[in-house]
Amino acid sequence: MNVQLLRWRSWRPAVVALAAAVVAVLPGCLDEPEIDERWTLVEMLASSPVSQAQIASDASVAVSVRGRITYRAIHTGFLVAELRYSRDLTPDGVVLDPEMHDLDQARLVDLILENSVTAGRATKAVTGFDHLMQDITLSFDGWVPAEMTAAWPDSGMTGGLFLLLYMADGDEVELGGGRDSLVVDPFLSRDYEILGTGLELRVLPPGTSTP
Repeated sequence: MNVQLLRWRSWRPAVVALAAAVVAVLPGCLDEPEIDERWTLVEMLASSPVSQAQIASDASVAVSVRGRITYRAIHTGFLVAELRYSRDLTPDGVVLDPEMHDLDQARLVDLILENSVTAGRATKAVTGFDHLMQDITLSFDGWVPAEMTAAWPDSGMTGGLFLLLYMADGDEVELGGGRDSLVVDPFLSRDYEILGTGLELRVLPPGTSTP
């Protein structure tokens, strides 16, 4: 038998063992990138109010959001910062973390968008392509829907109030008096591979002052 072939056969187990050891030392080196590196990412860099902030039920809400979009594909539409009110979803049942950017959080944002109504918003037309980053600040005055506290003190708060930042399609609608309004159609994560974000707010009972 060829001497070189014999030498290869004698070294082969050691080579296989060394390759396995390298893979074990570097776990994840062959894994698929995290979802926030594959899907378009929407981040809240800063916001007012912040997560879990206590909001007076009888006052308007001054909202400011500094957001960032990191594109992973070509998208054209609107960045939307919005207060959303839901009769069925509560802050205790839907826990949003603006520091987390995964599929579970994106699905919670989808859930809120599909089961809530607006309580004020601001929008900005955007367009971008893979690897582009855009920083945008949006501000508006929102409100606490009267339905949240209408039954107080006979019963507790009704529903939840959330601050969301997401991307959407939009159609301009002309209102009376020459005014225009934008009707938004959210880009849900399951359809567009976009990770929206948000946080929950705490509404105080009527007559209670914020700290």
